[in-house]
Amino acid sequence: MQKFPKKIKGIMIDPLIFTFNFHCKCSGECCWYGVYTDKKEHDLIINIKDKIIPMIDESQTKEVSKWFEPPEADEDFESGVAVGTELYNNKCAFLDKNGLCTLQKLAVREGMHKWKYKPIYCVLFPLTIFEGALTIDDEHIDRLKSCNANPVPSRSIYEACEEELRFFFGEDGFAELEEYRREFLDSKDEREVA
Repeated sequence: MQKFPKKIKGIMIDPLIFTFNFHCKCSGECCWYGVYTDKKEHDLIINIKDKIIPMIDESQTKEVSKWFEPPEADEDFESGVAVGTELYNNKCAFLDKNGLCTLQKLAVREGMHKWKYKPIYCVLFPLTIFEGALTIDDEHIDRLKSCNANPVPSRSIYEACEEELRFFFGEDGFAELEEYRREFLDSKDEREVA
């Protein structure tokens, strides 16, 4: 387990997020492999199944028992339990035929924040929480054909994911993250000059 000196809201920050060049023209490809949800997120989704089922298209399944894998212990999740989404037709059970997330579509339809029902690991990708640190999910990025195929040299993954980071940390946590980013980049520039 790697240790990073900065923590925000109990999460260590891998400074690589400030310098890793990134670009994505989203096609939903990252959702083909499913995702891990926190047990609380799983329970919320099951509780709103009657809202989800009418939105399921012919490429998905309305059989709720085919939406999730068995739970497993995982300390990177708030509850300490992760529940993976099942794959159906070679994609996450919640991904529709157009590459859109049914959970996000439901939230938008209800006039809620678009990520109200979406698992935080979906929201954060290509960032992830691993061993208590916010870092880059480079293993998953590496197996995708379109995600980061042509990274933009002037745009970091941090900049590409600003909206997601604000959602995850809240405005106060994001302000702290932004301050840490400036300090890190300033010290990096000083090291390069020396």
